[in-house]
Amino acid sequence: MNAARPGRDGRPPLLRGRGLTRRYPLPKTQLFERRGVTVGVEDADIDVHEGAAVGIIGESGSGKSTLVRLLLALDTPTAGSVEFDGRPVDARGSARSLHWLRRQTGIVFQDPYASLDPRMSVGRIVSEPLWALGIEGDRDARVREVLEDVGLDADMAGRFPHEFSGGQRQRIALARALVHRPRLLVGDEPLSALDVTVRAQILQLLEELRRRDRLTLLLVSHDIGVVQNLCDQVIVMKDGRIVEEGPTEKVLLQPQVAYTRRLLASIPVIDPGAA
Repeated sequence: MNAARPGRDGRPPLLRGRGLTRRYPLPKTQLFERRGVTVGVEDADIDVHEGAAVGIIGESGSGKSTLVRLLLALDTPTAGSVEFDGRPVDARGSARSLHWLRRQTGIVFQDPYASLDPRMSVGRIVSEPLWALGIEGDRDARVREVLEDVGLDADMAGRFPHEFSGGQRQRIALARALVHRPRLLVGDEPLSALDVTVRAQILQLLEELRRRDRLTLLLVSHDIGVVQNLCDQVIVMKDGRIVEEGPTEKVLLQPQVAYTRRLLASIPVIDPGAA
């Protein structure tokens, strides 16, 4: 198992995964046959340093989302370990025992409408992490503040998700992910359901928030243009394994692995700045 690689400032990584493996049992087709397994992630090592923006790319089914779920203790690894800021993460623990990790992290998913409860007002949706994590203070004021941070009017807190466009709903999801001031923001294909114009707006917003708040960003995306514009490090996955990683410019312009070259040649590139 590899030792943690220090960042440019000599500090250990904010998020560290070692030997992460996730295998899923397959159903039996005959009574006495040995149960098979399918591999989601196999022996993955990953370091995410504070202040960095790391992109994870690969084909559908390559293990990108599974790796993120393991890192955030949303799934339990078959083998391997995760540390956040040097503290071990135990995915087998209770929800309450993981409050410290939830306090430090936020996540935005692909489909903003599916991730928002249509029966709840925007204010309730955005404030949910504050209540769930027991964060004290003026919660209403914090909701208004974060809505304005993501480019929405504070008075929209009383409205409901169906009253908003897709881009606005993704801003609401982003506000919910940021309301408790996490150190790490994770996006699992957060822009793929949006049109090019809205995608460019959200991309610019993420970059502004990252620089203003020194957010660390971990982004799963099939859009090479998004990764190229937002991320300074990139990880390439194939069949559950990390096959290449390094500075974004080097990996995308001078890939060393044949799979990465094929991936870059086959995926359409959408330039967020073209809108």
